[in-house]
Amino acid sequence: MPFNDIGVLKKAVSDHTCAIMLEPIQGEGGIKMPSADYLSEVRNLCNSLGLLLIFDEVQTGMGRTGKLFAYENFNVEPDIMTLAKGLGGGVPIGAMLAKEHVASSFQHGSHAATFGGNPLSCAAAVATVETLLEDGFILENCRRMSAYFMKGMERLKRDFSSAIVEVRGLGLMIGMEMTSPCGSVVNLCLERGVLINCTGGNVLRFTPPLIITEKDIDRLTDVLEDVFGSIA
Repeated sequence: MPFNDIGVLKKAVSDHTCAIMLEPIQGEGGIKMPSADYLSEVRNLCNSLGLLLIFDEVQTGMGRTGKLFAYENFNVEPDIMTLAKGLGGGVPIGAMLAKEHVASSFQHGSHAATFGGNPLSCAAAVATVETLLEDGFILENCRRMSAYFMKGMERLKRDFSSAIVEVRGLGLMIGMEMTSPCGSVVNLCLERGVLINCTGGNVLRFTPPLIITEKDIDRLTDVLEDVFGSIA
């Protein structure tokens, strides 16, 4: 279903629908943000029809948006949530979380995951969660660096308005939409020692470590300014 279109979503629901699954913020789709009421409208739709709401927080979870989970930014709780990637701090792990009324339908052995609960991955996940929550330092740094990061990206947008359409995101999950495919920008940044990502064809995606510093961000901004200037 197209993102941010509750009308189309309602029409797609049928008697065979049991759940609606989506990312709170679309990552691979190009850091697409939900409109102000979209997620609450989806939650209300699920409530009215007895459907489960599933959030894929593989990319948005574990502090990426400045909160432990992205749904906390929108005051909309899912019934089921999927996690991976950041959960293990670099060690492969996948997890599914569910509210009690859903989880009670599962029995031991009824659900499995390739990167599920082996001792090593679980130890890494516990350490990651404890580190994220310790004194709130990392989450606070994420929020503070997000503001600094966005300020730098908005300055680039003003300086290179013919090349940059929009800067959007939340926390340290930021996208810069370009007017043309951005693969060349990725390659030019790589030549200058900076690794970034292009998604959705024309969106530069920035998902740096949550412990990033202002110095790191300044380095990135300088490289992007140099690259944009060379291709203008």
